[in-house]
Amino acid sequence: MAEIGRSAAGPAAPGALTPGRTTLEDLAGYRALRRAPVCADYRAWRVCGMGPPSSGGLAVAQALGILAHFDLAARPPAQVDGEGGRPDPLAVHWVAEAERLAYADRDRFVADPDFEPLPGAGAAALLDPAYLRARAALIRPDRSLGVAPAGVFDGAGPRGRHAGVEQGTSHFSIVDADGNALAMTSSVEASLGAYRFVRGFVLNNQLTDFAFAPADAEGPVANRLAPRKRARSTMAPTLVFRRRSDGASGELVMATGSVGGAAIVPYVVKTLVGVLDWGLDAQQATALVNFGAFNHPLSWVGGEHPTVTPAEDGAADALARGLRARGHAVSLRAQPSGGATILHLPGGSAGRWQAGVDPRREGLALGH
Repeated sequence: MAEIGRSAAGPAAPGALTPGRTTLEDLAGYRALRRAPVCADYRAWRVCGMGPPSSGGLAVAQALGILAHFDLAARPPAQVDGEGGRPDPLAVHWVAEAERLAYADRDRFVADPDFEPLPGAGAAALLDPAYLRARAALIRPDRSLGVAPAGVFDGAGPRGRHAGVEQGTSHFSIVDADGNALAMTSSVEASLGAYRFVRGFVLNNQLTDFAFAPADAEGPVANRLAPRKRARSTMAPTLVFRRRSDGASGELVMATGSVGGAAIVPYVVKTLVGVLDWGLDAQQATALVNFGAFNHPLSWVGGEHPTVTPAEDGAADALARGLRARGHAVSLRAQPSGGATILHLPGGSAGRWQAGVDPRREGLALGH
């Protein structure tokens, strides 16, 4: 507690530290809660992720539910290699637009559900097939939405904008010899959290996952700070199962996730589409060029990728040109994802798995 309250600068902290207000009573009153996962069908699979107050699982499921109305398999990457190949501009357009629509709902509705319940019947309303079909109908093949509208629900509460950037998140995917699987994302938020180190632990700074202002021109923000409220994250650890004929989850097909703050959702969606629609292996889908969008006029293509030509703002890059022709404002900044993917090989025995690790950050694929 003394370290949390410390504010003086010193040799280990050359800049002034903002003292925290956490008390022993706060720690004694904290309880870890078991939250229901968010699961939804996508083509032949059942995709399950982390529910609110993380927005990741719901946004991934919404994006996939929208993309189910487009023939992504007919638009695979060209020149597929170990880095995933060159994505088709129309396919990337569809994915970016689906993410805009998912982020519009995420920004509007998602926060700690104990304080701000989701609209309608909760996650089921946002994942209703008829609702997602109507959302998909907003996507034009020739023109970006730019900024997408959120869905309309009776009695919807405050809105919840805020998309932060972080450098202190880790993700790993594990399958053991018995077939038990784990996809885990953990974060201290900034690269060194709150810049406080106690007994081997870096203390987190998750306050930055709350909205920076409690209200905006449209009224209260759902993700505003409040006592005992849990911050909204974008973590999206994801498990994919083959869907049985009765609709239930069958065998595990895939475990994946990424680091990247608010960009985690596009990183995970890209990897899922790479495997499930384009037939890429675990390494190809994880290493594939990053692309996507928040609910903002700007779309992005990872300029760090070897298949991208960022010179002169992508004037000679086919993907950037194809998106701009559809009205996207394109950024070619580096996209520092950190995906980790495990894939069960088709037709393989229970022990045949394939792993892929993101070359953009440190990471390692291990097997025994």
